Amino acid sequence: MNASSKARLESVRTVGIPVTDQDRALEFYTEVLGFEKLLDTPLPQLGGRWIEVGLPRSATTVALVPAGDGHPAGVDTGIRFTTEDATALHTDLAGQDVAVDELLAWPGVPPMFDFRDPDGNTLYVSEVRSAQA
Repeated sequence: MNASSKARLESVRTVGIPVTDQDRALEFYTEVLGFEKLLDTPLPQLGGRWIEVGLPRSATTVALVPAGDGHPAGVDTGIRFTTEDATALHTDLAGQDVAVDELLAWPGVPPMFDFRDPDGNTLYVSEVRSAQA
């Protein structure tokens, strides 16, 4: 097989977040964070359901997978979301009793912060200005 015929990765489709209560997680991700439920189907092999949620303008989805042995909840997911206004989102989430950390705004660096979902999974947000700004 030569270099031009090798299979290549093309994109990130779905990232999984382990949760202890899929209904509670689904409510948080849709009602608080604004995700849309895309798929919710029983999957006994996982000990629960396969739930995918997505943001309106994103091709990458988030799977809310049952936590278990080897997949504990309360982890640093490493997932970084973007927003056009980090200050407003930080204020909004804090006002909804979401566990948010300090809004960081250093010169020359986009404003950013991290927060935790109801299971304590850490997620990150950074500001990305729109193309029209």
